[in-house]
Amino acid sequence: MALSVLALAVLAMLFLYAARKPMHGVIHSVCALLSQSTRFIARWLFLCADNLKLRNQSVLLAHGQENQVTVIEREFERVGNMVRKDMQEFPALQRRMMEEATRIEEDYRKCGEIPPPPPEWVSALQSVAKIKTGGDIPRKLLEDINKSIQKIHDQTVAEFRRSYEERHKILQAMQPSWRSLEKMAGEMDKKMLTLQTDAKQIDGHMGKLQDIKAKDNKTEHALTVSGFVQLAISSLVMVIALGGAFINYKLIALPMSEMVGASDYITNSLKTSDVAALVIILMEASMGLFLLESLRITQLFPRIASMDDRMRQRLMYASLIFLVILAAIESSLALMRDILVADKVSLMRDLASAAPAGSDGLLTSIPMIGQMIMGFVLPFALAFVAIPLESAVYSMRTVLGVFLVQAMRGLGFLLRFTGLLLKRLPKVLELAYDVLIVIPLLIERWVIGMRAGSLGAGNTEDKEISKLRRAA
Repeated sequence: MALSVLALAVLAMLFLYAARKPMHGVIHSVCALLSQSTRFIARWLFLCADNLKLRNQSVLLAHGQENQVTVIEREFERVGNMVRKDMQEFPALQRRMMEEATRIEEDYRKCGEIPPPPPEWVSALQSVAKIKTGGDIPRKLLEDINKSIQKIHDQTVAEFRRSYEERHKILQAMQPSWRSLEKMAGEMDKKMLTLQTDAKQIDGHMGKLQDIKAKDNKTEHALTVSGFVQLAISSLVMVIALGGAFINYKLIALPMSEMVGASDYITNSLKTSDVAALVIILMEASMGLFLLESLRITQLFPRIASMDDRMRQRLMYASLIFLVILAAIESSLALMRDILVADKVSLMRDLASAAPAGSDGLLTSIPMIGQMIMGFVLPFALAFVAIPLESAVYSMRTVLGVFLVQAMRGLGFLLRFTGLLLKRLPKVLELAYDVLIVIPLLIERWVIGMRAGSLGAGNTEDKEISKLRRAA
């Protein structure tokens, strides 16, 4: 047995030695083919990744530009409505301000200081001063003048005070006009500040739109990050909505089994009642989606957004009516569920021969009312799942594009590295192949060495004979 194995090993070694050069050629050819193929595929993957990146960039910038245009249009519409409203009020405001200014000017003119009239005793004193003779007559005249002066002085002071009181009353009456002007000026100032703030916001949106049109790398990175953030937030909201849908399913699964049939199965483990409950929930979500589409809150279906206002309003009313009907059906199913649970509890109590527990009717009706309210409200809550769904759909395109580009580049790098390894692999395989036939190779090397030695000795003798001939 050992001799046969040894003979087989010797024969195999001789066969491998005889096929050494062809096998080396096969190894070189196969490795070169694989290396070139992997490098070609890697180059193709890199080109596809670059093309996909450009396409993702175009889609991302187009979507961002569309969003910015929509925001700018809404801002212009809001500012236009505000300016239109203010411009409609501006003539009345201007007329009121002119009236108030005219009234203030008239009151100010009225409250001007009027100089008191010259006293009459001045001329009397001049006449007395011209009298040259003294006596009782000048004295009496002076006494009469003194009395007259006192009387006139008192009258003048009283009139002066009365005129000042009238002017103060006029100035006091001007206060409402001043306050009205101040109020109108404050309102105009607030409106101008609001308009200035809106103008700054519009300038910011216009700057973003210009950056998007310029295909700025910073803007592209910001839009990509925004896509990831929107996908994360939308996914979180949709997970919460799925929790609400699960609760909704639990509310109507039991009564649906009584309506459809608890023993009716579509498959071995799938009940018809479960499918019916899921269909009702999906119909509620669909009606909510159509309702939001008709209100132009979402734009998943451009055909609905392009309808005329009349058809769109009809679709909105139809969706709302169907949604209310489904909510009412679900509320009635929730009531039916409470009745079924109560009947089941009563049956279990009767089977256990236990006395019925006393309970307050109001307290026992609270869970039933809560289930009915929940069954009516949950469909309307599920209707708003269309908003995060739209955000997830649009952001998923960006996120998947980024991941696909990175995956293609990573695969291309691995293939390029594999091609480099395959380029160096033939030398390793040749050495491994020669290890298997090391004994024949040693014999070959020994024979070649012997031949080289004999040839070297013959060449030495020939050289010595030629030297002797030259010397002779």
